[in-house]
Order: sequence, then structure tokens, then C-alpha cells
Amino acid sequence: MGFVETNQFHKGLKIEYDGGIWEIIEYHHSKMAQRSAVMKTKIKNVVTGAVQEKSFRSGDAFKVPDMDRKNMQFLYKDDIGFHFMDLETYEQYGLSKEQMGSAADFTKEQQEVNILYYNGEPMGVELPTAVELLVTETEPGVKGDTVSGGTKPATIESGATIQVPLFIDIGDIIKVDTRTGEYLERLKKK
Repeated sequence: MGFVETNQFHKGLKIEYDGGIWEIIEYHHSKMAQRSAVMKTKIKNVVTGAVQEKSFRSGDAFKVPDMDRKNMQFLYKDDIGFHFMDLETYEQYGLSKEQMGSAADFTKEQQEVNILYYNGEPMGVELPTAVELLVTETEPGVKGDTVSGGTKPATIESGATIQVPLFIDIGDIIKVDTRTGEYLERLKKK
């Protein structure tokens, strides 16, 4: 088990705090005149899903939980949750939307992911930093508008809605950053 200080915080980092496992959702550094710097964060309890805003002093250290990872394939989503298959044993497991967290927005069928386990219990999903997803719904593209800074909403195959440039059309395959939910590039034009 390692330790991490507040200056090493990043979105998605899991720390042990106040008797539980917490995930950093948002963070920013703040310094007021003649006071020590603080890291203002929004953290989510991985087990209960409770979200809190906390401020930590600069230099505070936290344990990073020792989590096991199992490579699994996402099969499908239903009313109960998200269903995965262990690629070694072929056993199937389910995770709730709370356990999935923001990964639910960027997980597509047949995708391989790492399921994080702590003390034998599933705690969440670890996605690659970027995934390729199909645009299933958006307004028509604007011909010749490839450089302007304008964006429009688009629904991707996982069901999430993200902002994309105006030239993106239905059927395009795009790369999305799973940490921020931002469009990165178009890989294939329909």
C-alpha cells in the first residue's frame, strides 16, 4: 500500500479517508493570503456513493488502497445493473450504477475493462484513458465547418451525451477521454 500527498491528487484517484475508500471527483488548489495552501475536493464514497466536499491541508498524506484488478468483458446493461464476464473463469458478475460511477457513460458492449476489488468486494471499473465510441444521435453536420470552435451535443453508443465539434455526424466513430468526458478526435467518418 502506498501513500499519496494532496499535490498528487487527480480525478479518479482512490484514497483511504475517515474509515472508508473515497474517489476524487473534483479538486483544485487554493491559497489565501498568509494561510497555508489547501486542496479543495469533491470526494465520493466508493461503497455508499455519498458525495462530500472536503478541504485538505497541503502536504497531507493518504493511504492508497491496495486494490486487485480483474480483466473482464462488459456484456450488457439492464434494470439491475451492468453485467461482466471474467475472461479467465467465464463467470458473470453484476455491478450497480453507483459502483460503475462515471465509467457507466463510456462502457460499451464487448469492451474489456478492469474491475477493481478491495477485500474481495467489487469497488468499481477502471477504463482506459480514451475509448472509441460510435455517435448514435446528433444534429446534422455543417459542411465546411471544420475549424470553428463551436460544439453541439451528441449521444454516443453507451447512451451518454457529450459535446462534439459541429462537423461530427451520426455514424462517426470518435475518441473520448474517459477522465473528463471530452471529445478528442474523429477516427472514422461514416
